[in-house]
Amino acid sequence: MSEQEPIRLDQFLKLVNAVSSGGEAKHLIQGGQVTVNNEVELRRGRKLANGDIVRFDDMEYLVEID
Repeated sequence: MSEQEPIRLDQFLKLVNAVSSGGEAKHLIQGGQVTVNNEVELRRGRKLANGDIVRFDDMEYLVEID
């Protein structure tokens, strides 16, 4: 496969160690504590693309998919 599959928001939060479990990610996302590109995102299955900016708990993460 030549292209990397998109990553879901909940998976991304676990990958960058912002949360320790999928359940924690679900709770925070559905609680409106996570933004994607400066907009509150309530869907944990939101697919992220290169260049998306995820913010949570005063931290900012730039999505880079190889």
